[in-house]
Amino acid sequence: MTHSELIPPTPTTTITRFRVLTVNTHKGFTALNRRFILPELREAVRSVAADIVFLQEIHGTHERHPKRYSNWPAMPQYEFLADSIWPQYAYGRNAVYPDGDHGNALLSKFQIVRYDNLDISQSGHESRGLLHCVMRLPGQEKELHAICVHLGLQEKHRQQQLRLIAERVAQIPADAPLIVAGDFNDWRLRADLRHCGLREVFTEAHGKPPRTFPARLPLLRLDRIYVRNVKAHAPQVLNSRPWSHLSDHAPLSVEIEL
Repeated sequence: MTHSELIPPTPTTTITRFRVLTVNTHKGFTALNRRFILPELREAVRSVAADIVFLQEIHGTHERHPKRYSNWPAMPQYEFLADSIWPQYAYGRNAVYPDGDHGNALLSKFQIVRYDNLDISQSGHESRGLLHCVMRLPGQEKELHAICVHLGLQEKHRQQQLRLIAERVAQIPADAPLIVAGDFNDWRLRADLRHCGLREVFTEAHGKPPRTFPARLPLLRLDRIYVRNVKAHAPQVLNSRPWSHLSDHAPLSVEIEL
């Protein structure tokens, strides 16, 4: 049972515009794991005032870290980030190891009516997942679909994972609003989902996907926000302070209009 099923949201006026943020949290550590900065990251995420937050590389549990770091939260990292701002959240556990687990998560101010996590790992390699959430927005008849992804480091694995994304997209009603966002690790610029009817919001606005890695001096275009059946406005790469010192990836944000 999800947190969203326990606490239904209070009805409000019809929602036609909202902000989306996607960030690879690097498990709450700075680049090269030099410092634990999850509390600082929470404040930065709050400052964007996003309605839906896509998170990659987020811890569910970890046995040893609470003994090492005095400010390690007593709850899963995604729940700590959600706090009182995002009452709805879902977590997809991808990697499991003796000390704990990590995966993708989605935080939402809107009701998450259902979700599932698809294992898109390639045999014998990194554990990867696709977290598919379906949300109900106040005043809207059509459900909003959101897919949070984190693809592999090898090109042949990414291509197979992109095919799995396409298969999942094909199962979604053709007229439903859809957002696919996350860390595609696509430094070769081969993550083409146009055949699924998806548009990459930065490519649409500026001609190319955004530079997001490494965060302090972004050179590689690894992260994406794809959309279908919605309008996208003012996409932004958040690569200045404090973001440049909070993860190895620069987060992305965009305003969505239904």
